[in-house]
Amino acid sequence: MNSRELVMNAIYNKKTPRVPWVPFVGCHAAKLIGVNAEEYFKDADLIVKGVTKAIEQYRPDGIPALFDLQLEAEAMGCRLKWANENPPSVCSHTIEDGIRIADLRVPGENDGRFPIVLDATRRICKKFGAEKAVYGLITGPFTLALHLMGTDIFYNIIDEPERVHELLAFCREVCINTSRMYLEAGVDIIAVVDPMTSQISPDNFAEFVAPYAKAIFDYVRAQGRASMLFVCGNAKNNIEEMCKCGADGLSIDENIPLEYVRDICRRYGQSFGGNIKLTVTMLFGTPADNVNDAMNCIAIGGDTGFILSPGCDMPFAVPAENVKAVASVVFGEVADFMQAGNALEGVKVDLPDFSDKSKVHIDVVTLDSESCAPCQYMMEAVRAAAEPFGDKVQYQEHKIKQKEGVACMIRLGVENIPTIVVDGKIEFISIIPDHDLLVSVLLNACKKKGIVAHV
Repeated sequence: MNSRELVMNAIYNKKTPRVPWVPFVGCHAAKLIGVNAEEYFKDADLIVKGVTKAIEQYRPDGIPALFDLQLEAEAMGCRLKWANENPPSVCSHTIEDGIRIADLRVPGENDGRFPIVLDATRRICKKFGAEKAVYGLITGPFTLALHLMGTDIFYNIIDEPERVHELLAFCREVCINTSRMYLEAGVDIIAVVDPMTSQISPDNFAEFVAPYAKAIFDYVRAQGRASMLFVCGNAKNNIEEMCKCGADGLSIDENIPLEYVRDICRRYGQSFGGNIKLTVTMLFGTPADNVNDAMNCIAIGGDTGFILSPGCDMPFAVPAENVKAVASVVFGEVADFMQAGNALEGVKVDLPDFSDKSKVHIDVVTLDSESCAPCQYMMEAVRAAAEPFGDKVQYQEHKIKQKEGVACMIRLGVENIPTIVVDGKIEFISIIPDHDLLVSVLLNACKKKGIVAHV
């Protein structure tokens, strides 16, 4: 059984002779070949070169052709903010800019960067497809709808649900067409990546996500290919609803206990993947930390229907030795990587003085708002709520891609991301709060300190 067969058997919930290993290498591939992320995402030759280098170094059983959840939105008119060490982020929203849903057009092979990405995908599949399982990652319908509409989508779920359904029906067609393009390029697996679904309730998931996601998975299955539903963030409450969508398996990150997902997926006869910690382990840990994390995941996941992978897109700056350490576990070569060390040794952080009576302090713990959609929209919510308070409310982001961010996360007692902490008290865990609710929390915090705020 070769690497590709291992992954395909695991996705179809079959027993495998060893656990298959799929590193989600996105912008990290740019680092491997010595270019920045913007250069990488705009050049087919660099994408092929980066994936080739990742396969050479990390010996994966499967790999994504690309990890870019802004590709479809950009092709439909959303402007992107580019970065050197992150994927681009959406900085404008087509519908918010005045385009009607009825006037939106499903993008095709010649729109946006699709010509570049599809060219790279065809070449990757031709070069590695016989031996490796190649994933085509598409932006899930809810996250795509949020890119197009902006955070108004959360208000419209309550105030104008029919408008949200209209947009999601359109996004479903975009997802199906993007799946078609990737499948025709040769990928084995369509992964529907919908991180923003961690921000809604199970009832809202069942109404606003499930019917549209199911149509995508039904389409992929009708083409004789496999599919996965990929979620980031603390979507624990939605796992059962996700299993009802009809994907062949789920992929989750460190915010959700792997054993919890395992038990629910097995109840539904589905496979599951994850959840090596992206920052504490992969980015800042030692090779020994990565060995231990991988061993723990394999012990929980077992040898049936489980794929070992990072929880999400690997950060740009992950040390190659840490990823190689994970591969050493998969291939039984651990001894060379066992070494001691403390990833946060010597890191010092200064938190705000929460007893300061002159202002309210907001700390937002994120993966990185430039690369993580839920983190981006949480930071936007905080900025919008804090602005009317002027200098009476101060906010700062702690990115756990940085060691200082991890240290702040620990000091604040935060366990899931993204999380909003107000004056040292955890207020919103992995949920983007309604604007009025967040303003109310800030007004109460001001009142407790005797700060007069007119908002």
